[in-house]
Amino acid sequence: MGKVTGFLELEREEEQYEEPQARKKHYREFVMRLTDEAAQKQGARCMDCGIPFCNNGCPVNNIIPDWNDLVYHGNYREALEVLHSTNNFPEFTGRICPAPCEAACTLNINDDAVGIKSIEHFIIDTGWENGWVLPQPPAVKTGKKVAVVGSGPAGLAAAQQLARAGHDVTLFEKNDRIGGLLRYGIPDFKMEKHLIDRRVEQMKAEGVTFRTGVFIGDQPIDPRITNLARETVAPGRLLADFDAVVISGGAEQPRDLPVPGRELAGIHFAMEFLPQQNRVNAGDALKDQLKATGKHVVVIGGGDTGSDCVGTSNRHGAASVAQFELLPQPPETENKPLVWPYWPTKLRTSSSHEEGCERDWSVATKRFEGKDGKVEKLIACRLEWKDGKMAEVPGSEFEMKADLVLLAMGFVSPAQNVVDAFGVEKDARSNAKAATEGDNAYRTNVAKVFAAGDMRRGQSLVVWAIREGRQCARAVDEFLMGASALPR
Repeated sequence: MGKVTGFLELEREEEQYEEPQARKKHYREFVMRLTDEAAQKQGARCMDCGIPFCNNGCPVNNIIPDWNDLVYHGNYREALEVLHSTNNFPEFTGRICPAPCEAACTLNINDDAVGIKSIEHFIIDTGWENGWVLPQPPAVKTGKKVAVVGSGPAGLAAAQQLARAGHDVTLFEKNDRIGGLLRYGIPDFKMEKHLIDRRVEQMKAEGVTFRTGVFIGDQPIDPRITNLARETVAPGRLLADFDAVVISGGAEQPRDLPVPGRELAGIHFAMEFLPQQNRVNAGDALKDQLKATGKHVVVIGGGDTGSDCVGTSNRHGAASVAQFELLPQPPETENKPLVWPYWPTKLRTSSSHEEGCERDWSVATKRFEGKDGKVEKLIACRLEWKDGKMAEVPGSEFEMKADLVLLAMGFVSPAQNVVDAFGVEKDARSNAKAATEGDNAYRTNVAKVFAAGDMRRGQSLVVWAIREGRQCARAVDEFLMGASALPR
């Protein structure tokens, strides 16, 4: 694969970013994809390693060596066909996936991994620019009707696959626009939303019907973290009107921080804060938008959602931004012989951190304090970790100025009232219980109801959601038709 001696001769080349001070002035994407020459050189670095661990490291099992080789030889359209054979939406993963495939790259054992994600980004953007991404309507309709609840990556992937199999698919979304957490959870500077819109147009041409502003369940979930739907439809109506139902909503129940002072104004979940800016970017007029302008912002939680809060706060013009994490600071470089080909724990600095952020680890919040009902500071302490258990370091208590506190500590489960409304059995983590293998793959305990994505596995990556949506679609097709030609 690639050039026989490419990995010896050529170095990894990263995608270029717009300078931090310039990109903080707007909400557009700022990552510049590889040039043709750079992409071909990265493809040339792919080794003929015999066992491509990258394929297994990728949740959708992208056939990475094949499209690396095709890019090296300049066969971009064929590379796009190979890429699309396993991934419905590589423009999403090529931008926001953390690239577990690169961690599993054989070259990563003792060198820099092949730039797989940047090559994927190059292939799909080249495909769209050249008009190679076209609708694939089915040749024959089955007459079967499928409802998909939730239009995030899992729901979109399931809907597209089922429509291409010939089923009449209706996709329900509680928000006013399609995309789920892709639309309202990921900042535009990481992924612009026209990427979703053009896929929606493709799927409409393939026969998918989209219904927005429709909540499926007994009552809408917490209005603080989602747009209120215009219409509520009972699950029983879907079960009566459709031959199968896929529930594929995102993990939207945020982890709270029950400490004294939590009730003070100015303390918000990340998913109260981030979607508002996305709506403003889309042209919506919001009253009383949560803004970080001129404020001392503290982000609690060291993951990607926290990083998104950092980037958005800096674009608002925050006076200062601090982010801290409960866990200890990870090492700057992983022990590759020990962890390869698995996803390593190591210090990761995002583009948002580079734009300005004070970071800290092993910090716990003890309480919030303020006056006139508004938060002004938080009281925290240092933690000591021993044998996986944490303990407060004596005498380590300190305070931080905070006008705006954003809680980004992950998500504990999908919307419980959706799962409960369908009567679906739950696992120990309150997700919809369903296996991924065997004759009952992705089926819940309720007849005709399937579950995929965060709804089934809990908070996870976009690439895992796409995988589950594709596999669930095949399971639904087999259920309806007795057999399926859809890939897993």
